[in-house]
Amino acid sequence: MSRFAAVLFDLDNTLCRHEQEPAALFRAAFDHAGIEPFGSPTELWAALDGPIDPDDELGYLADGFGRLAADHARDVDATALARGFVAEVDNTAVSLLPGAQAALVHARKRGAVGLVTNGPERRQSTKLDALDLHDAFDVVVYAGDMPRRKPHRDPFDRALDALDESPEQSLYVGDSLEYDVAGAQGAGLAAAWCPGEPTDPGDHRPDFTFETLHELSRVV
Repeated sequence: MSRFAAVLFDLDNTLCRHEQEPAALFRAAFDHAGIEPFGSPTELWAALDGPIDPDDELGYLADGFGRLAADHARDVDATALARGFVAEVDNTAVSLLPGAQAALVHARKRGAVGLVTNGPERRQSTKLDALDLHDAFDVVVYAGDMPRRKPHRDPFDRALDALDESPEQSLYVGDSLEYDVAGAQGAGLAAAWCPGEPTDPGDHRPDFTFETLHELSRVV
């Protein structure tokens, strides 16, 4: 018998990945803003300051475009480019990651299943529609529409309250050490880290580490 009565999942880069061609999205951001293109997607990714800030996505992207513009000696409206980038993202261009479907089916056989994502409903529900996953969960928490997002405990608490489950009997699965592992553990859940590629967890100590979601069956 599983030690976990509930399994909660992150969405982006845990259950699914974005399939939109980066170069096309990069060009579309310039077209949307009416600015002559410069640089490359690779240069933009390098200019971005670490993982995306879910509390200020626009500012995060604008800072990256601002650094890119400075590197190319261009005086442009970086915020307009950030707005263009966000507007041109196709949230239907997603696919399930290896093992995701099997993990959801396995979790369903063992107990309650939930989704806790830092994105807002307007964006994340589109992905769930495209992936045909709306019926996969007993509860969906769109923390992007809450006053506090992961790693704050509020999104985890909301999901567990809806499921009537305790954190001590629940597992959270995600790819981010800061938002998923630290957030879940701070809310009293066990945390399974699925980073997608081998990397050093640093000071974080996930309860489990998966190479793919196929490995969920060994702990649940």
